[in-house]
Amino acid sequence: MQRSNLVRYCGVKCQREHWRQHKGACKKRSAELREELLFRQPEHGDLGDRPICLLPLSHDFDKSSIQSCCYKLICNGCAYASLLHEDEGSLEDLCPFCRQPYPESEEEIEKNVMRRIEANDPIAMRQMGVKCYTLGDFRGSIEYLTKATKLGDAEAHGQLANSYMIGQGVAVDIKKAFYHFEEAAILGSVTARYVLGVIKESGRGGKTERAVKHFIIGANLGCDKSLKCLKEAYAKG
Repeated sequence: MQRSNLVRYCGVKCQREHWRQHKGACKKRSAELREELLFRQPEHGDLGDRPICLLPLSHDFDKSSIQSCCYKLICNGCAYASLLHEDEGSLEDLCPFCRQPYPESEEEIEKNVMRRIEANDPIAMRQMGVKCYTLGDFRGSIEYLTKATKLGDAEAHGQLANSYMIGQGVAVDIKKAFYHFEEAAILGSVTARYVLGVIKESGRGGKTERAVKHFIIGANLGCDKSLKCLKEAYAKG
């Protein structure tokens, strides 16, 4: 069975001939494996560790910023420490991570992002996808976001899910929206976990028990919104 990996076949022809007999068990086991994967507690969030101080990155995006030169997510603390060091030594203002000068024009920023995209940087692809979306180029946005998801970017999955939810650049497809939200959650996105929990809690697509599972995982990853919803769920009984 290709999806569940319970049975191995001598070839594709043999597998196809046996499909009518095994498809029921295969689909059931595939669904079970998907559930196990979806509700497994990730060891850390999708953002990973800070590239300089190596502490876990906060899910509060006000506490960090993406550098337009190397597209690394730098926390405010490391950026401030670098700035102090430069001021004390009367040094040139450089990126705290790659130590390159900051771009001085939109043209330089565009060149940097395209260079990072050519190097298969999923963050740069996602940022370009968001930029295309903002400019109204929804097809371009979908293209870049799709490429980023294939490289394992959780936030890109979340962006795609939103597009499928509202039909921006693609036809409305709730099934695909849920798929991308789930993929983002599996990769450690606390935002996707929270959204899935809220959707399930509201009765759209599932049961309250599933919502609580999502909130527990999100709370364990440091999501304050999930923790708040979890408290409210337990208070309601």
